[in-house]
Amino acid sequence: MRAQFVFGEVWIGLRRNLTMTVALIVVVAISLSLLGTGLLFVKQVNHTRALWQSKVELSIYLCDNNPLSPQCTNNGPATAAQTAQIRQTLDKLPQVVNVTHRTQAQNLAQFKKEFAYDPIFVASVLPGDIPASFQVKLKNAQADAGPVTAAVTGMPGVDSVGDDSSILTNFYRLLNGARNAVIVVAIILIIAAIMLVANTIRLSAFNRRRETAIMRLVGASNFYVQLPFLVEGMIAGLFGWLVAVALLAGAKAGLDGLQNYFPFHTQLSVGDLVEVVLVTMCIGLLLCGTTSFLTLRRYLRV
Repeated sequence: MRAQFVFGEVWIGLRRNLTMTVALIVVVAISLSLLGTGLLFVKQVNHTRALWQSKVELSIYLCDNNPLSPQCTNNGPATAAQTAQIRQTLDKLPQVVNVTHRTQAQNLAQFKKEFAYDPIFVASVLPGDIPASFQVKLKNAQADAGPVTAAVTGMPGVDSVGDDSSILTNFYRLLNGARNAVIVVAIILIIAAIMLVANTIRLSAFNRRRETAIMRLVGASNFYVQLPFLVEGMIAGLFGWLVAVALLAGAKAGLDGLQNYFPFHTQLSVGDLVEVVLVTMCIGLLLCGTTSFLTLRRYLRV
């Protein structure tokens, strides 16, 4: 098989169907970039979930002089004996891994550290607004929160119980919704790309039907006849993927830039981007190659 002939036929096909080829490259680039963006979202959500789940704690706030809490108003601030009793109850629970007592000053310092990106919000919180608390590390943040909460709710000295996992669940639902929307749009565009690949290859085969007939007469095999069309489709897919790589690099930079507004405390690594780029390359080549092959089996039958 002469490679010069094959590449010559590929060049003829790309040149004759230039408009269709450019349209194919654009559609493949957009569909792969959206699919890759969805995969980057998946990785960002997984990294964020793993990090935050490891930090999720149950916050048991103790009574202070807060007039808005009926229980604390009736019973007054938590005494040393009540605080010790709460600590003893928590230590006996099998779901509890670790218990840490934090004073009002420590909680305020931790609050300022976590929300340092929003100084106006930090300045609006007064020292007495955040009570002392017990920070409870659980074996399973989701399954064990209910039993532990029930065990301490209503105890003398307990104001309220805060479960961070419920807040994270809503946040994960929002991220998953955005990710799924991107993937749905990407799938629709991939279907459009499949149809466009099929039309491009069919048009190319029709334009070169005379050359194909001559090759058949001189005994050329099916693979030899179909190879230029297969290469043509895969080259168009490869150029579309290269454009998608640049768009994916921009998507990663955009996700990193969101840290200024929605701090995930995790960033996608270069390895994550490379992995998504390789996956989209395989999908792009498989999409164009398979569609071209199936189209050719129909329109270039012996």
